[in-house]
Order: sequence, then C-alpha cells, then structure tokens
Amino acid sequence: MKMNGSNRQDINKKQRVLLAGATGLVGRNILHLLSKDNRIAEVRALIRHPLPTPDNSPLVQELITDFDRLQEHPEWFEVDIVFCALGTTIAKARTKEAFRRVDFDYPLTVAKLARSQGARQFLLVSAIGANPRSRFFYNRIKGELEDAILTLGYPSVTIARPSMLLGDRQEYRLGEHIAKKITWLFPSFLAGVEASKVASALVQAAHRSAVGVTILDNRTMRSIL
Repeated sequence: MKMNGSNRQDINKKQRVLLAGATGLVGRNILHLLSKDNRIAEVRALIRHPLPTPDNSPLVQELITDFDRLQEHPEWFEVDIVFCALGTTIAKARTKEAFRRVDFDYPLTVAKLARSQGARQFLLVSAIGANPRSRFFYNRIKGELEDAILTLGYPSVTIARPSMLLGDRQEYRLGEHIAKKITWLFPSFLAGVEASKVASALVQAAHRSAVGVTILDNRTMRSIL
C-alpha cells in the first residue's frame, strides 16, 4: 500500500546508506544486495561485532559500536538512506526492558541521529500486527516504533511488516523450525516469508524513493521475484 504519491531520486546520484542490523536475517540479505548495487556509493554497516563473513565489497564500511553510545559518532549518520533491521526476541533479551531497548530505543536513536544529519529516507523492518494499542507486548513495541519514526519528518518512510521470517539463521529456533514445516497451511497474508524477499522489497523501495509512507505487507513481499 502506497500513500502520498511518489518521487524518483536522481538516478545519476549515488546514495550513501546506513544499515543498522547487518548481522540479522534480513539485514544480511540487505547488505548482500547493497554491496553489489552500482547505484550505491557507500554502505555503512552499524554493528556490535565484526561481520561473521567479511564482505569484500569496497562499498561496505563496518562501524563497530556500542549502541548505547551512538551519539558519540554523529559523522556516521551523514547519509541519504537508512535501513533499520534491528530486532531481537523476548527469549533472547530475557526481559521486556531489554527487548524494548533493542527493538525501540536503538532504532529510534538511529533514526533521530540520521535525520539530524540530513537523511531523507528511512526503511524499517517491523512486523505483521504492529500496533501501538495491541495487548501483545511485541506488537505494541513494533507499533510504537512505527509511530515514533513517522514524527521525525523523513520525506520518505517505508515500513515492512513481514510474518514469520524464513531463512538460514545463525541460531536454531525450534518453534520456527516447526512453523516452517506447516507455513503452507496459512493464507498468504500470514504465511512465512523469505528474508531475502523482505530485503529485496526494501531495496526496491529505496530506489523508488516514494514520498510519504509506504507499507510493505506480507502478501506483497511474498510475491517479490
């Protein structure tokens, strides 16, 4: 679903990109696509630890940081486009406070810093069911983040709301392993979606640079070739 019309970037201008969450399932796929994109001048990967598989692309710059101290490096955020694929799980975070820090505080800090440095486009990996009034904590945090991003004045915002992400994770999750086996039973708006398709949909949206807010729903992303 697309709102508020569209506007194309100058195709002759190569874009500087910041990617937060480059080691996650969707983030790795975004990084792979951007590192081979001749329309991109530079990809700044904002990460806690070195990339598990070093990317030999001359476009990629690893920015290893403490996410609690992002304000110390305002120059990192002098970019045109921001992709945010940060996220964790309650099980991994262990507490709601830790989950909120990773899924709300860090993405919002990234968005604010980049906007203050002139970034004009923000692309966010959210989740199906994101709603600031949801009774489910996970969906509520995702919805609160979406709303907060929209107050920052980005001319272009794209929000991806995937269902269960499919792909090769670095850690084993029993629940997802089981769900993958039965995902075909669900309608397309709920069925699992390949992380590579979510990444492709976001990168394509970045190049379209639609003015206003674009929502990428699960069905749309599953249809990406």
